[in-house]
Order: sequence, then C-alpha cells, then structure tokens
Amino acid sequence: MASNNVKVSPSLEDYLETILNISLQDDKVRITDLADSLNVAKSSVHQAVSQLKKAGLVTQEKYGPVDLTDSGRKEAAKVKKKHELLVRFFADILGVDQEIAQRDACLIEHSISSVTINKLMEFCDNYTDMQ
Repeated sequence: MASNNVKVSPSLEDYLETILNISLQDDKVRITDLADSLNVAKSSVHQAVSQLKKAGLVTQEKYGPVDLTDSGRKEAAKVKKKHELLVRFFADILGVDQEIAQRDACLIEHSISSVTINKLMEFCDNYTDMQ
C-alpha cells in the first residue's frame, strides 16, 4: 500500500521493480527504457508512471527521467527481494529451469503473504546451511 491511499497493483509493482533494476545499471530511467524492459507501449508506461506519482512512489519532470522516491525505493526493494527469493527457491532448491523460475516468481511475488515469504526465507537459509 502506498501513500495517498493509492493501492499499488501487481502491475505497478512490476514497474517499481523494473525502475529499480534499471536505476541500478544506469542513473537515468527513461520512459523508453521501461517500455522496452516491460515490453509495453510508451502510453502504458506514461499511465503507470502517473499512478506511481500520485502514490508518491516516483517523481518525474516533464519529459525527464523517472526517479524512485524513498518510499518507492523501499517498495521496489521489497518486491525485488521477494522475486529473488522465489527464483532462488525454484531454481536452486527445486531445480526448476531458470526461465520458468523467473516467470513463476513474477506471478507469485505479488500475491504471496509476508508470513509465507518469511517462512520461505527461513527455509532457504536453513537449506543453505545444511548444504
């Protein structure tokens, strides 16, 4: 849940995670970068960025790069952490193909409860210790 009573949908979480990933590689996150990364139209990106701005999760000057706010960065980091944990579990522990693990993690990361993700994190840490 974001500020300003705007609910962050799974789609918007994907945008936040993608903005974070691009920003880790390049200082500037452009609308075109997001459209290319998410394989969507620029108009869809503009609409999503507008919603993220209303939620107080990103800032953007007209025609400028998209920047995560502090709360946007925290939200994006949570989504990214869940995604990475799920991929690790599926691929490294269960032996699922990396591409399938990525796709499944993306689907599950938006609906998994914090209780389950915490238990999964605990399991993965213990599993790694046992190896």
